[in-house]
Amino acid sequence: MTLKDRITEDMKQAMRARESARLSAIRLLLAAIKQREVDERITLDDAQVISVVDKMIKQRRESIAQYEKAARQDLVDAESFELQVLQGYLPQQLSDAEVDAIVAAGIAEAGAKAMADMGKVMNVIRPKLAGRADMGKVSALVKSRLAG
Repeated sequence: MTLKDRITEDMKQAMRARESARLSAIRLLLAAIKQREVDERITLDDAQVISVVDKMIKQRRESIAQYEKAARQDLVDAESFELQVLQGYLPQQLSDAEVDAIVAAGIAEAGAKAMADMGKVMNVIRPKLAGRADMGKVSALVKSRLAG
């Protein structure tokens, strides 16, 4: 079963169970997937679906930060619930040690020596870490490794 099929099945289960908040979050995800498929005229595979989920998670985190600044706890709670639902579709997250090892291997593979090589390193490690680690933290780790 593909990830997209699993998401569709979860939507049906949420409908049957009358879980309106979960249903809404899943429908938003399916709409984003469908939009990308229509825009690019392709059928997304699991890796591409994970990238859509990853993008939506990033948006939720940014929204939560903004709502916390505005002291809107009701909106923070709604976005946090959506974030939780979306995270359920990501593969098992890697530990810090595993991410560290992949970053070190990526730097060696790309032959990176300075900050100018950061793009090369990210291109090597992105496919290995997509959906399995917070890319913002990974980027910061690569920067610190190349700067130090």
